[in-house]
Amino acid sequence: IGVENEDHFSSPYHVMEDMDLTDRLCVQEGSAGYPAYNWKGAWHDGMHELAVHFREYWRDILDDEESGRLEKFLLICEFPLTVSRKLTVSIPCDGSYCRSLVALSLALSPLWLSVYGYTSFDVNLWGWKMGIFVACTFIGGLMILRYAPGGDGTMAAVLAVPIALYGFVIAATWIDWIADKLVSLLGFLGVVLRIPNYIMGITVLAWGNSMADLSANVAMARKGLANMAITACFAGPLFNILVGCGAGFGVLRSVTQKEFNYVTLTPAINTGFLFCFINCGMLLVSGLVINKGVIPARHGYFALALYFVYIFTSLLLQFFLS
Repeated sequence: IGVENEDHFSSPYHVMEDMDLTDRLCVQEGSAGYPAYNWKGAWHDGMHELAVHFREYWRDILDDEESGRLEKFLLICEFPLTVSRKLTVSIPCDGSYCRSLVALSLALSPLWLSVYGYTSFDVNLWGWKMGIFVACTFIGGLMILRYAPGGDGTMAAVLAVPIALYGFVIAATWIDWIADKLVSLLGFLGVVLRIPNYIMGITVLAWGNSMADLSANVAMARKGLANMAITACFAGPLFNILVGCGAGFGVLRSVTQKEFNYVTLTPAINTGFLFCFINCGMLLVSGLVINKGVIPARHGYFALALYFVYIFTSLLLQFFLS
């Protein structure tokens, strides 16, 4: 098969319109894709789909005209880690769906969970329970490879929803693992460069945690999805604050076995709350009162200026109080 024809590849094992009800259980009604006709065809299609998926992803990195040389270089350096994430996080959603990748990631996810548990908590998860779990995910991956729709098909919602939720849990473990390594690296750099942890936290760590959201929101805004982008700007931090604080206090309670844990707000946190309220208030005034439901572009410059004022104020308070 030539490389130029790989995107139009048609497997001889694809079943036609006369497939029985059993083969349609994993296929959304009205889907353009079909499951494989037999196990040999499923393996044949799966290997091809997997190769095409990663080849297209590699081409997207090299041929992206919006990315500069530095960004392309960083994406190339990140490629092995990206492949590892893709091989363990199941995404059965439209736009990212690849039948063989969903099947393989479901089967390999227990391996990542064992690595995550051992490296993050020094816990060995391997045992008879993990063996049962591995068997279940492996069988589930085989069933997806055999009966899920290929190509541009859509998986049935009754299966796609639980798989997506499971993939979200696996993705959360990746985020936690990467964040833990990032914090360790920042702590090391802070010690070597003699930079206080407070400054590292409000600058490098905050920028690193927000860079992925920033790039995603800017990309959505450039594609005309401004409402979605600005909603994500507030929904993301809100999720981090509510879920992060809730889960953090839950873990703290389980560890300390205390019903009450007293918390004090430092001047830096109070400063952050104050500037958040100022930004939200100005956003409402500018968007609803002055411009009648439209947020002007100049508000972005105001938000950037407000952020730099916040950084300067926080650093000033830290040095003054210390």
